[in-house]
Amino acid sequence: MSELRTRAISGAVIVICILTGIYIGGYLWLVLSSVIALASLWEYYDLFSRFGHISKGIGLIAGALMLYMSSKGASFSAVIALLILQSYVVLSIETLRKVAHNKSSGLLNMSGLLSGLVFVVLPWVFLVVLRQRPFGEKLLFSLFLCTWSCDVFAYLIGRSFGKMPFAHNISPKKTLEGFIGGFMGSVLCAGILSLCFKIPPLPWILLGALIGVAGQIGDLYESLFKREAEVKDSGNLIPGHGGFLDRFDSILINSTLIFLVFEVILS
Repeated sequence: MSELRTRAISGAVIVICILTGIYIGGYLWLVLSSVIALASLWEYYDLFSRFGHISKGIGLIAGALMLYMSSKGASFSAVIALLILQSYVVLSIETLRKVAHNKSSGLLNMSGLLSGLVFVVLPWVFLVVLRQRPFGEKLLFSLFLCTWSCDVFAYLIGRSFGKMPFAHNISPKKTLEGFIGGFMGSVLCAGILSLCFKIPPLPWILLGALIGVAGQIGDLYESLFKREAEVKDSGNLIPGHGGFLDRFDSILINSTLIFLVFEVILS
């Protein structure tokens, strides 16, 4: 009960902070997104460092610059240029290490830093950009609430009725019943939000369906990283939940897909 209470309190604080940040927007949302993104990036690099040397500081600086540039309306060409530049910085350092000490890990270091920025930071860049759009507040509210509804329903249904294993080698506790329950929870939340926002329900229900499937797959991605790194959680910064990457893994893929739909396909 004590652990459940801790988890509930931590979850409530996260929900309040996220919803407040979305509602107010501006610099508050940028700061909140940056804190979560960079903490998640640190945890990702910590997992990656189990396989070899990685220059975490360079990645964190590049990640912070990407988030700041996106808040100032920088083009994605500039963000991509920054990604390439940090790769050159890392390779320059590894070249000097090889010359001076005859040891280097250029391929691993560069790929680790770059993959962290793409997998962890870019999705939060998308969230910063989307919040600046006229529809951004409603869209982000829906994204997070549907994702959380998916998590809650998947947990409750899976715990109560789950029998058929789902991706047992990656996440032993997940079940097919839980997956279906999470999908239903996300769709239900999207339908309720469409009524609250007074918008046509079908697009939002389709949005909920996308989130209900993709979010659970995104959770498996992060579980795969942890299995390969042989750790239970990505970190311990959030009491009862593990790390930031544990708590926001589903958001990463969902924000990417929502950005693709609303900024690329429908724009």
